[in-house]
Amino acid sequence: MSGALCGLWVADDGRVHTAVETATGGRETRVEALRPFAWLAEGDYPAGEGVTLEPLAGEGFFTRLAQADNLACFEAWQDACKAAGAKGLDVVRPLESQYLLQARQRLFVELPFGRLRRCQLDIETGSASGAFSDATQADDRVLAIGLRQGGVNRFLVLAEETDAAEKRLLEEFNAALAELDPDTIEGHNLFKFDLDYLRLRAKRHKVPCAWGRFGQRAKFRASRLKVAERWVDFPRCDLPGRTVIDTYLLVQLHDITARELQSYGLKEVAIYFGATTDDDGRTYLAGDRIAAAYREDRDTFLAYLGDDLRETAGVSDVLLPTYFEQTKTFPILFQEATLRGTTGKIDLLFLEDYYHARRACPVPPEIAPFEGGYTRSFQEGVFRHVLHFDVASLYPSLLILLDRNPCNDPLGVFIPLLRRLRTYRLKYKQIARTGPTGEERAEAQARQASFKILINSFYGYLGFSGARFGDGELAAEVTRRGRELLQQLIEGFAAEGATILEADTDGIYLSSEAYFDRPGDLLAKVEKLLPAGIELEHDGRYDAMWCYKAKNYALREGDRVILRGSALRSRGIEPFLKGLTWHLIRHLLGLEPESPLARIARLRLAIAARELPVAELAKAEILGMNPDAYERFIAEGGKPRRAAAEAALQLNPRPRMGERIRYYLTPKAKGRTSDWQRARPLALYDPAAPETGYDPQAYLEKLDDWLERHGALIGATPAGGVQGELL
Repeated sequence: MSGALCGLWVADDGRVHTAVETATGGRETRVEALRPFAWLAEGDYPAGEGVTLEPLAGEGFFTRLAQADNLACFEAWQDACKAAGAKGLDVVRPLESQYLLQARQRLFVELPFGRLRRCQLDIETGSASGAFSDATQADDRVLAIGLRQGGVNRFLVLAEETDAAEKRLLEEFNAALAELDPDTIEGHNLFKFDLDYLRLRAKRHKVPCAWGRFGQRAKFRASRLKVAERWVDFPRCDLPGRTVIDTYLLVQLHDITARELQSYGLKEVAIYFGATTDDDGRTYLAGDRIAAAYREDRDTFLAYLGDDLRETAGVSDVLLPTYFEQTKTFPILFQEATLRGTTGKIDLLFLEDYYHARRACPVPPEIAPFEGGYTRSFQEGVFRHVLHFDVASLYPSLLILLDRNPCNDPLGVFIPLLRRLRTYRLKYKQIARTGPTGEERAEAQARQASFKILINSFYGYLGFSGARFGDGELAAEVTRRGRELLQQLIEGFAAEGATILEADTDGIYLSSEAYFDRPGDLLAKVEKLLPAGIELEHDGRYDAMWCYKAKNYALREGDRVILRGSALRSRGIEPFLKGLTWHLIRHLLGLEPESPLARIARLRLAIAARELPVAELAKAEILGMNPDAYERFIAEGGKPRRAAAEAALQLNPRPRMGERIRYYLTPKAKGRTSDWQRARPLALYDPAAPETGYDPQAYLEKLDDWLERHGALIGATPAGGVQGELL
């Protein structure tokens, strides 16, 4: 196929519709047939018209391949198998992945990120009641739809606040998307708000959501995404031939490791990622002023919408390239690359080779628990002259050194694939440093970052119980060797007079005044302990380090402070305590001369007098259950009751699972002494209603708890006893 593949959709009739880049940068649509297939376990399967069953070589759970002439034949045969009670069919889904795997095709191959047709989308809405706009209310409506493609804004604005005008606006939106023909539609909170709101308003006015390619409409379904240990519910939207990118979800995935964002709102996120600065002259409008600006100050209204689009593009510029490069690697759709876990992606690479080799395939094996990496905190307190060394790609390097494929990979795909990906990564890492143009260097950086993530995921894949080619024994052997290697390095550094502070899996923090200004000399002495193929790197130099407890520490690099560990970065801590902890850390690291003692005294007085703003006291938690489901759970006698969930029940509209809610505690009363009974959403705080104000005693006790943990560092004791100063 000539030209980069920029869009793909398999229709219900089994025809494969593609959008291919032309020589002039346009998009040309083509149609071809899909020959769907499935792996089969041993058993009896009915014959099917247009379906052939082929035995596969080697041993495995799936020993045959069923292949159909077309999708109609395949689905009829599947129905016959179901009716006959036949089991053991394994079908690659979605069918677009099946097509890519079968044809050894990838989306966007040889297409630079800059040639991707990206369209940012944001809407502004109005409410007749003045409350938060609700698409299900007849008189609430879309005020404007903003589109940005190639850096050019297009504003579709409601002509008048009538149903007929809103219907025309939605029809204009359909026409604009057809004209722009983007590969991606990007927005912040796009799934939960913008597209869902447009869907509901389009349904009310009987306007088709004709937002896809090939004349197709949008498809919606309830979905969820796992972000670390929690699930996020959202109404997923799929556009045939296009990709929907929700930066709100990508930011949360990014923050799994960074854990530096206090809010996932667009304004805060844009500042964090450098998508906006004070020099940009950003237009701000409070939520309750947007509709008024639409009616009274149209220029400000459109400037605000334009800035939302610009910031969305800027955030996407940072987060999207890695997923774009993943799409060039895996037989998946771009949208799947942003929403699918690594295990499923790696599985597809294996399945592609097994399909074309016509080899039998395994099922995911049971993975027994095994010991993980070496983790130990050696010291507590503050240390100077800190160096960090780590082993480059420790586990992938050990896998290549072992040169052993998983036990259920008879075709031997794993290690050759890992070697190939590492070679690609090193190639693009070099180009990222030496490429002739900034665009080429940025493209190469995105590629090497994508390959780095993928390569480092191979070890995790081995030990994951859902991985088809997993191997717990091999994963355990890798971690065992990793622990031995790290122990050797610790002993080697200690022999050179270094004080070991913290060790975690593949890295070591140490204090060494002698080598602080010449870490390369220390590296040269210790790296001799490593076997060939394993590389030690000097990864950082820090003025000071506060070792709090295992996997929790703070580093000073000039005027910058870096926090590691959930104990120091938890977003659930009340802001007044978070600020106090930050003050303490900067004081310990030598960046804040004033002790936190005076701040503690001021906080104690302000809380007792109810003068501290309630926002400083409000705890933030992410909902682990939808409020409606929680309400049913409690009605059926479920326990325990949770303060955040109880607060969520008081809001209208109710938030969804995965959203963050902020709440504070009201004073204790008869029958209302538990936190869950006293939790009230910050959004409902009314300073004119003292009965719903905050409970000073609860927050003074929290301040005492903080002093219990940290007071000894600054000569303080709980209950205000700070060496006699704060009483």
